[in-house]
Amino acid sequence: MAEYLANAKINLGLDITGVRENGYHDLRMVMQTLQLSDIVSVERDGAGRDIITETLKEGERGLVPDDRTNLAYRAARLLFDEFGIEEGIRIRIQKRIPIAAGLAGGSSDAAAVLRAVNDLFSLGLSLEELQSRGVTLGADIPYCLVGGTRIAEGIGEELTPVVPAMPVCPVLLIKPKAAVSTGAVYTAYDKGRQDFHPNIEKLVSAIRDGDLKLVGKSLGNVLEQVTVSMVPEIREVKQFLMGEGALGSLMSGSGPTVFGLFSDRENCGAAEDKARRTYPDMEVISTFIAG
Repeated sequence: MAEYLANAKINLGLDITGVRENGYHDLRMVMQTLQLSDIVSVERDGAGRDIITETLKEGERGLVPDDRTNLAYRAARLLFDEFGIEEGIRIRIQKRIPIAAGLAGGSSDAAAVLRAVNDLFSLGLSLEELQSRGVTLGADIPYCLVGGTRIAEGIGEELTPVVPAMPVCPVLLIKPKAAVSTGAVYTAYDKGRQDFHPNIEKLVSAIRDGDLKLVGKSLGNVLEQVTVSMVPEIREVKQFLMGEGALGSLMSGSGPTVFGLFSDRENCGAAEDKARRTYPDMEVISTFIAG
């Protein structure tokens, strides 16, 4: 059995620079890996030819479909079909990353499965070859295969490392209960007038300088106001985090998860305790930037 960590990500910056003829959006983002991760275990099953997925969170099943729509299944199927693999595998995913949260949990699980199948069956695919296959399943998968602090462009697959990377600091995640559709968010964005665009260059410069205060002030996501119109709690959560001493707060991806960056563990821990009392129906998770 092979075991892999599938790390969550946040968007420190997310800008839309255009829309392609096929409807895909051209993006310019700053992506960052978190220490928070799912655990993906994959083992060969010589007795069968099936790809069996099992997704669990806190001992519960049914939160993610364990069928052919599961992105982890589709990642395995992609390589099985290309390389004619006839042996079966079993995939077990212990979910720690909130589901449908803007944290790339499903994409990260799929990236882990691509690595696992490549390793277990000695396919010999390079990282770039895995990325070129992964992007056919989801635009975040190429990033999830490498992680770190990276500028992502195109539809998200053109990756440039930021050096020096984001300094390690505590991060508090708060996910409102309401679910949002990524497609619906982008559709609403296209229909509205959006005058705000984050200063990605300023954000990247602050990261390179290790200036966490300026990083916090430079966070920006063009989708945030769109999703706030669907989930008003996002605005309240941001205000809560800033009131509890966060250096900066932002919605990740298309939402609805909001994160706060903190300068020290004690302050983040106090904010976590208060958030659990204030928002008992929301998911509250304390983690760190992955160094």
